[in-house]
Amino acid sequence: MATNKVIKSDSKERDITLDGLMTIGKLENGLTVGEFMNCEDVRIEPFSGEFKVQGMRDGNVYFIQKPKRVRNTPLFREDNSSLSKGKNRKFFFVFSMDEGCIAELPEELVRQASVIAMKFKSHYL
Repeated sequence: MATNKVIKSDSKERDITLDGLMTIGKLENGLTVGEFMNCEDVRIEPFSGEFKVQGMRDGNVYFIQKPKRVRNTPLFREDNSSLSKGKNRKFFFVFSMDEGCIAELPEELVRQASVIAMKFKSHYL
């Protein structure tokens, strides 16, 4: 007879041990895929995320959720570019343009970089 385990987000219990079956395989493109089917009556809150998964030679599988990526907030924006400051105290200028607009790229890059530089100069210096 299976025990009914209930884990809620406000619960003080952090770990739960489940019995089940794990299937590990490879897709046609070479990527590894895995699935765990538990054999117990359990209620946990659904979750999803980016995980680091490590499969060991003895069949043990360990996984840990990666923290969410913190993006830099832009200080200034233009049509195809932005200037932001990272947590490492460095400034980042990002410019992107479609490949089809290659003839306009040099002029637009210079124009937008100059506009952002003037905005930065008037605001910070």
